Amino acid sequence: MQVARALVFDFNGTLSHDEPVLFAIYSELFAEHGRPLTEDDYFGTLAGNTEEAIIGGWLGVRGDELAALVEERIDRYVRRADGATIPETLREAVRYAAARVPVAVVSGAYRREIEPVLERAALAERVTALVAADDVTRGKPDPEGYVRALAALGDGLAPPDVVAFEDTEAGVASARAAGLRCLAVRGTHPDERLAAADGIVDAIDVELVQSLVG
Repeated sequence: MQVARALVFDFNGTLSHDEPVLFAIYSELFAEHGRPLTEDDYFGTLAGNTEEAIIGGWLGVRGDELAALVEERIDRYVRRADGATIPETLREAVRYAAARVPVAVVSGAYRREIEPVLERAALAERVTALVAADDVTRGKPDPEGYVRALAALGDGLAPPDVVAFEDTEAGVASARAAGLRCLAVRGTHPDERLAAADGIVDAIDVELVQSLVG
């Protein structure tokens, strides 16, 4: 890969290893509403989709009821939010990158979920731009979030100058549709669902980031 002039991280499952936390929350919430959720259901069908698609699609709700359930899901996450979901190896990688190039986060999660985790992991000041679900009208796989991040990063960056990290099929599609290069991270989806990425890696660490930004 050519040298990257900026890096962008997806949040859930990529920067924050919290997909098990999310599954537990959705599982609890959906069981309370009469439609239990299995791990196969979540990781095979729902993970990576927008909040509205996950909750609305699984429970068949919309409007005010859907909005209330989204808020409840976020509240439960915030109560459990812990910087520990960002491993030290990833914190080191972000710190290394941020000392050399702008770093952004583009996520389908909401700002009030993301910011406490970044703060508790001592990474908030390393992130130049954050584009959350609050900031877009169309979530992944739509490219809007990445288009907004590119504009926020500024500095005359063209999409191919930037490498995104994603862990889901929808995330890879979003980054690629915006013209960014994308590395998929194993853990949430099998390799065949990540095939549209420019490459697939086992983990993000300083060595990988160094190979991208120098």
